[in-house]
Amino acid sequence: MTTLGNMMSLPLLISSILTHAVNNNPNQQIVTALDDGTTHEYTYTNFAARTRKLATALNTRNIQPGDRVGTLAWNTYRHLEIYYATSGIGAICHTINPRLHLDQIAFIINDAQDSILFFDHHFTALVEKLATLCPSVREWILLNEGEHNSRQSDSWSSYSDWLTTSDTDFAWPVFDENTASGLCYTSGTTGNPKGALYSHRSTVLHAYASCHPDAVGISCRDAVMPLVPMFHVNAWGLPYSSLLSGAKIVMPGANLKGDALYRLCESEGVSISAGVPSVWQGLLDHTQANGLVFSTLRRAVIGGAACSAHMIVAFARINVAVRHAWGMTEVSPLGTVCTLTSEHQNLSAQEQQTVLSSQGRPLFGAEFKIINENGQRLPHDGASTGNLMVKGNWVIDTYYRDTKSALMDGWFHTGDVATIDKLGYLRITDRSKDVIKSGGEWISSIDIENIAMEHPDVLVAACIAQKHEKWGERPLLVVVKKPSATVGAADILNMFINRITKWSIPDEVKFIDDMPMTATGKLQKNALRNLFEN
Repeated sequence: MTTLGNMMSLPLLISSILTHAVNNNPNQQIVTALDDGTTHEYTYTNFAARTRKLATALNTRNIQPGDRVGTLAWNTYRHLEIYYATSGIGAICHTINPRLHLDQIAFIINDAQDSILFFDHHFTALVEKLATLCPSVREWILLNEGEHNSRQSDSWSSYSDWLTTSDTDFAWPVFDENTASGLCYTSGTTGNPKGALYSHRSTVLHAYASCHPDAVGISCRDAVMPLVPMFHVNAWGLPYSSLLSGAKIVMPGANLKGDALYRLCESEGVSISAGVPSVWQGLLDHTQANGLVFSTLRRAVIGGAACSAHMIVAFARINVAVRHAWGMTEVSPLGTVCTLTSEHQNLSAQEQQTVLSSQGRPLFGAEFKIINENGQRLPHDGASTGNLMVKGNWVIDTYYRDTKSALMDGWFHTGDVATIDKLGYLRITDRSKDVIKSGGEWISSIDIENIAMEHPDVLVAACIAQKHEKWGERPLLVVVKKPSATVGAADILNMFINRITKWSIPDEVKFIDDMPMTATGKLQKNALRNLFEN
């Protein structure tokens, strides 16, 4: 018979993160960049008081456990208040990506059956269109407290109306840790978006794991700036892991341009930040164009799309260490983060950069394997390439409103093609739908894109398969030049010589003015394939 331990069993609830944070770091700051160039600043204590007021208002307005509360908002202190107040009462915080097409946004709101929806004034015109398309939303709330009244309407209420109570002694309810806490939808590049419904348990465990020194590595001495939007997989969990750690939180608001982000980093002493490569490139371009360095930023977490070795080196030159990460909506999202082990300390700088350009090793709580087309497990030898599978404490089991399991023999099929080495380092070589098979050999589009991005005149590059009569498929490189650049196809193709196998080098380069991107900043390769279809 199994003998159980004699220890307490307390539920892992998101409200416990807030309680711990305010009890142990009451004076820590949360700073938000505002539209007018100023900042809003308050302490964890002030944040907790307003969050309890909002929780009281949610209860007063009959928001029940399990109800979905939608948001269309940037990274701000108000959005953070909604995160904690909503999940704290047992409701579900449903963050919505405003960059999606109107029809997709309406589909998501209707599929989630959001009861109410909070929105930033930047999205007023969008909400005016959505209001008649989303009958489940009984109240639309503009996130203002006296400002932006010029766009006030009888069709929505003001956030200030929700914070009128003087009662800040709201007691957070205790319930099952497997209760749903958050809802995020995939970007829906192939068909309608699908919802991933997170639990309190999965969210808290994800926050614990991401704080590990070999993951994001957040401490109470850090100032953390989430560049990844809070509507993109809960800003990779940073609203939870930062508060859990007692770190200063710096919210960038709506302005993600390089100059604004640099000023915010410097003025608020940001030490850790996280975002997708396209946002980091804008910040990097600003520093390079103006001969700037960072005085406090020491760690840049980059994910959402592959980060090139070229970008990692560029940040290293200004004393910022890049931590490459891999994840997806269905994995909450962090699965791996890349740091060096003691076994890498004697490698050359170039060899270390090769390691750092991988997606890194699994966080405790997530397990990975690769399989072939027959479902057979492949060795972790750094050479065998297969379909990437994952399971763990914060990995999806079933999509929202779907009765069919999303798993294969207990594992989630990520759709990525990868290698894993003997130390557990993951290297994504492609999405399964993007891999190129030429003459029976696999060609990694990501490797080609990373080399092309090293050219100083290339703004963005994408590699897709193009049909070929003899070889089946051949790689086609599509490039957007930087403004005023005069780079030609030969200049770019010469960069591949002696870097990859000769048969992997693209046959040609096509230049376009704008690269189609998804709403989460990823290359939209299906649009490119349609554009250059034979």
